[in-house]
Amino acid sequence: MFQILKTDKDIDFMRFRGPMGWISVVLVIASFVLVGTRGLNMGLDFTGGTLVELEFSRTIDASEIRDVVSAEGFESATVQNYGSSRDMLVRLPPFDGASAEKLNDQISSALKAKLDDQVIIKRTEFVGPVVGKELMESALLAMVIALISILIYVALRFEWRLAAGAVVALFHDVSLIFGFYALSQVEFNLTTVAGVLSVIGYSLNDTIVVFDRIRENFRKIRKHTELQITNSSLTQTLSRTIITSFTTLVVLFALNFAGGEMLATFSDSLIVGVLVGSYSSIYIATTAALKLGLTRESLIPEVIEKEGADQETML
Repeated sequence: MFQILKTDKDIDFMRFRGPMGWISVVLVIASFVLVGTRGLNMGLDFTGGTLVELEFSRTIDASEIRDVVSAEGFESATVQNYGSSRDMLVRLPPFDGASAEKLNDQISSALKAKLDDQVIIKRTEFVGPVVGKELMESALLAMVIALISILIYVALRFEWRLAAGAVVALFHDVSLIFGFYALSQVEFNLTTVAGVLSVIGYSLNDTIVVFDRIRENFRKIRKHTELQITNSSLTQTLSRTIITSFTTLVVLFALNFAGGEMLATFSDSLIVGVLVGSYSSIYIATTAALKLGLTRESLIPEVIEKEGADQETML
């Protein structure tokens, strides 16, 4: 049976909704400024170019490979470990008139002559600039479609004010993730986009749990104000949010430190998204819905009288 809420034991989350809202506004604006000034460190998937995966017969330092590659005229190439200390990735920007096979042979010959004659080229990938542009457009389209679909789903599942609050929270989360990548200059590639889309799903799930409790309490509680009921709902879901976020972060940090480059790229966006998403479910999505005029009456379903009910009652 539903128990009467004890507001004196609830955490007054909504007391700080004003300062937290302004902090979020500042962070979102700062994220846009960072993206506009520093830009994102776009990966090969979006910029185009050539990727060469190398396996050496001994442990080798990335700086040694970088010196050899730079001496061949590829000063803007990036070199990084991939898995073990003997596996390396060399990323080359697109060069006019140079095919992937030609670049592959040039780098292979230079490395065999100066570093390791037993080096093995395990993989070579080439992405043209046109393909990279198409991938970028597809990635942005996927994010927009996800946000629109979420707006429609939450509006049908709950109420339009809650739907708007959920979309505002997701926009906030994605903006801060982009700001993180602009600030840290961590490579932004298709794996990162998959992480961002996963964040959208995770954050939405957390928001829906909060909204479901708010709707339930709004319909059953009559004595308290909207803010009191919201605080009670957030307090009731707080333990679930903490446990879910903590266990998720444990897995993500394990992937980040021990999962290799590809999983580290994926987990970076999710780590930021989980932290930001847990916060936005409380102070962005809920606050936005209240600002839009969410009341108890908004969540109480209308009673529809059946045709002929009056006649049946009279009989």
